[in-house]
Amino acid sequence: MSVDVEEYFHASALERVAPRNAWTTLPSRVVPTTHALLDLFASREVRATFFVLGWVADRYPALVRDIAAAGHEVASHGYWHQIVYSLTPADFREDIRRSKHLLESLTGQAVHGYRAPSFSITKQSLWALDALLEEGYTYDASVFPVRHDRYGIPDAPRFAYQMARPSGVLQEVPPSTIRLGGQNLAVAGGGYFRLLPYQWTRYGLARLNDTERRPAIFYLHPWEIDTEQPRLPVGLATRLRHYGNLGRTLGRLARLLDDFRFAPVADVVTSMGPLPARTLD
Repeated sequence: MSVDVEEYFHASALERVAPRNAWTTLPSRVVPTTHALLDLFASREVRATFFVLGWVADRYPALVRDIAAAGHEVASHGYWHQIVYSLTPADFREDIRRSKHLLESLTGQAVHGYRAPSFSITKQSLWALDALLEEGYTYDASVFPVRHDRYGIPDAPRFAYQMARPSGVLQEVPPSTIRLGGQNLAVAGGGYFRLLPYQWTRYGLARLNDTERRPAIFYLHPWEIDTEQPRLPVGLATRLRHYGNLGRTLGRLARLLDDFRFAPVADVVTSMGPLPARTLD
């Protein structure tokens, strides 16, 4: 179970109408929505990984401490929520270094994991994997093995693996997919969870667990349970993607927690033992 802790206005699809210089002028919603998730997880005795955006951690340090105090893993979502392949290697390195240092100073715990905004480590930005290793990260959860207009490496491995890079060995923990009709289909979180029937997610996770004998990696954002967030002026496609079924997410998530067992990403990876070696070209 993983949560990408960011504000609703950090979503990449909204960057045109919510540029960085406007963030401080928009109503903040991340603290109450994240606490709602923490309360739900506590009610089901579930521990998760929270990939926290550094910008959020800087403004709400008590929220980060609350996440850690509840026994969850704190990992990095970067600092500025910028698409990785839009950055220079130097700018990316500064972003992940700043976030890691901040989160570690707030929690007193090492930060091992990273997830890129919008899963934006693609074939254009594989250099980012070396920067992660050099900055002290041990696993990445950014390479989505699907086709999408913003992210994805469709032929990437579907299950957790380790990659030998010039800078060392990095563990990669991709969001979950199932293989149907010769292609990978996402089943484990975000808009796929909100917009598609709950039965699709349940089928996918059960197939991964029972047929393929693999753990599933699920993700969502605090804003995906927030029906009260401001509606920003976006086009129809973005409006459907971002605001669709917000009112159903929390109930669906409670049902998911009842139907399956969950743990933090780092714990799941450790339980798998030595990961197979794979490459990304």
